[in-house]
Amino acid sequence: MIIVNAHRVNEGKYPVLKGERERDFYFIEEEDPQVAAQEIINLCTVRLPSKYKIDPVDDIQVLSPMYKGEVGADNLNYRLRETLNSKGKQIKYGNHSFRVNDKVMQIKNNYDKEVFNGDMGRIKNIDAEEHILEVNFYGKKVCYDFSELNELVLAYAITVHKSQGSEYRIVIIPVMTQHYLLLQRNLLYTGITRAKEMVILVGTKKALWIAIKNNKTFH
Repeated sequence: MIIVNAHRVNEGKYPVLKGERERDFYFIEEEDPQVAAQEIINLCTVRLPSKYKIDPVDDIQVLSPMYKGEVGADNLNYRLRETLNSKGKQIKYGNHSFRVNDKVMQIKNNYDKEVFNGDMGRIKNIDAEEHILEVNFYGKKVCYDFSELNELVLAYAITVHKSQGSEYRIVIIPVMTQHYLLLQRNLLYTGITRAKEMVILVGTKKALWIAIKNNKTFH
């Protein structure tokens, strides 16, 4: 149903939310943003890994329309990290921190290191004495001086905009009216089409319908 519903959304039509039991497109209705955020945490850390025997960090990607709010990328990033990777060696960088085993994303092209905007990996080592942080981009080891850490962000949850050009096994997208200004058809379409195996929308049918009917573009 991912492809079918992606086409329906792109055409301004409501997605098919009912059908065969083993479907790949789900909608979990929840009006309260705090409860929706907790539902997303539970899906990522307990329900999906338990049912499908998958890695909660590598196989699931949360895509939010924006950074702020209970179901924004910033809050979900923090909560997912504290649930999935609460311990381990840590380095603080400005207002942020990185831990060994954190999921991170490269946010600018670095031709010297041969890593590019949108590449994802896991932090494998932090050497505080040498000021070196090592990231494994799924087979490719890249070392960063601490002065280069502005090229990395936590990536347990990212914005839909940042996900363009990438694919993930399972995608979870909050669709809430608190993101009213960014409830846009092309953002929803982009988020849905990032998924290879499953899409889970968490939010309200009202917000979903607003997004489908809003054909503005984002930049």
